Amino acid sequence: MTHSFFCANVLGDCARWARRRNFTVLQAEFDAGRLFIETWAAWRADPQRCERLHFVAVGPLTSMDLPGVLAEQPTLSQLLIDAWPMPVTGLHRLEFENGRVVLTLAIGELQSLLSKIWLRADAFYLRLLQVDAQLAYIAKSLARVAGDQATLCAEAHPLLPRALKDAGFICDETPDGAYVKARFAPRWRVRRHEPPLAFAIENLTPPTKFSKDAVSASSPRMLRHAIVIGAGLAGCAITERLASRGWQVSLIERHEDLARDASGNPAGVFHPIVWRDDSIAARLTRAGFLYALHRWSELERAGHTLKRSHEGLLQIADSADDARAIASAIKRFGLPPSYVIPVDEDEATRLAGQPVARPGWFFPHGGWISPAAICAAQCKAAGDLLTTRFGTEVARIDRENGTWTAFDTTGRALAQAPVVILANAGDAQRLAGLHGHPTRGVRGQLTILDSSPLDGLRVPIVGDGYAVPLGAHCTLTGATYDIDDINTQIQSAGHTENLERVAMMLPDLAGFEPTPETLEGRVAFRSVTSDRMPMIGALADETAARADAPRLSGAWPLDLPRMPGLYGAFAFGSRGLVWSTLGAELIAAQIEGEPWPVERELAEAIDPARFLLRALRQGEFG
Repeated sequence: MTHSFFCANVLGDCARWARRRNFTVLQAEFDAGRLFIETWAAWRADPQRCERLHFVAVGPLTSMDLPGVLAEQPTLSQLLIDAWPMPVTGLHRLEFENGRVVLTLAIGELQSLLSKIWLRADAFYLRLLQVDAQLAYIAKSLARVAGDQATLCAEAHPLLPRALKDAGFICDETPDGAYVKARFAPRWRVRRHEPPLAFAIENLTPPTKFSKDAVSASSPRMLRHAIVIGAGLAGCAITERLASRGWQVSLIERHEDLARDASGNPAGVFHPIVWRDDSIAARLTRAGFLYALHRWSELERAGHTLKRSHEGLLQIADSADDARAIASAIKRFGLPPSYVIPVDEDEATRLAGQPVARPGWFFPHGGWISPAAICAAQCKAAGDLLTTRFGTEVARIDRENGTWTAFDTTGRALAQAPVVILANAGDAQRLAGLHGHPTRGVRGQLTILDSSPLDGLRVPIVGDGYAVPLGAHCTLTGATYDIDDINTQIQSAGHTENLERVAMMLPDLAGFEPTPETLEGRVAFRSVTSDRMPMIGALADETAARADAPRLSGAWPLDLPRMPGLYGAFAFGSRGLVWSTLGAELIAAQIEGEPWPVERELAEAIDPARFLLRALRQGEFG
């Protein structure tokens, strides 16, 4: 296969991606990176290429074997090898050319994943491997995500032309008969929902009352301007992800600097979760963990400093039965040792550097990191595209003529933009006016030990509580989980609770009884939902939904009306480190009409409109 094969067959015509902002290719099944590398090379060679090339490849776990070096493209091959992810199922997003070439690996069973990925494909390449019985299903799945006049090239199969025609494709003759070529041009409606489109910013009316932004909004490029409210992990991640796509960002924070609430803790632990079943929460956390590692490495490669550990993280099981069940799940799910390793009590003791109470499992790439360092690096990476406004509280937001305005407590306009993202934790539901107030506040108190029996701890320990060795005889422990408690003062009872829970994992701490009044600590507040999942994505137009409640009683998430240009990233609870970066990428992809970085069912599980959808289905507005 050569560049000419890609251009003549898969792409159809190089003019199709010329000067476009985004162009998406979907490949099923994956071929160890060969077509991706050839597509990448063709993109590099074309001066009229699209701004961003997305390549989505679907394949089984066996296709995650490390690709080899293509003789004709050794440099690009090596870049792909260096970025290759851990061999676990799910979606993996890899970025090249400063984010202008994006490879999303969708690893799993083909028929299942084709129904879960969400994108608008401009070109398809289909390799057929024993799929006779599923041809009709595959063709319909491709039609579900096909853009207008999307081209398709597939290996020849006698039943394929009929399946494609039934799904809305028009097949073209090929001289040699080795391939089937087609384009998506349905004569009837073949799907319930249109695949993702970019938010239509070019057609908005520039603001007239806010002179500073009115000037910057005079060109379509400058209309790519977003207001982000909240400068913690969520807001800074969104700032970096939008700026990487050329967006201007106005970041507004009520405190005097970045990372002053829970994101200001001295350190936080980052790790995925492994449960007995591969639940939605486990899959989302796995995706977030892996994507965060990728982005943090990219920030460090660009010269930004992240204060973090690299020795791994140890989770202590709740019981011996729990340890056995998780070890069985690790084996059943085929999770590799680069991701997680079950350990007995002796091995756990060796890893920890001191006795542990029970067996557990070890995450080689888990650890601790400074949230504030992440926030600083992300904002620095945004460069001149970022404008910050600290010490300013947003009292309300309004939309008029396609433009959002953020106002302070005196009614003064702070910023205007077509897009607003609420990343301000517990205050987000107030600004958004969410039905049923689905989020609650949680007070968390940390305890810092200056000198203790934990001084020899080698790696962070988590379980029912956590202990993080920060060096110089300093150990961070925590954290309390006080729902609806608004007390900002450090409490002795909180210190006692933290130390008792850590002692249940690390017995050497059991006899340690410092005077609570001499202990240092910190109090911060987090936001959580009743289902303990975050709120990430486009916010619903709840007024319109209520007015149309009878029709929407059987709605799906994509049926709900949305507030144009309004998004949320909040209620991360204690998982901001593993969810914030992935959440930011999801929101940026939704705004730009790009392929989503997670399966649609995962995105729906964190959709801010899910509580409204539940109320509609239960007839609460009838």
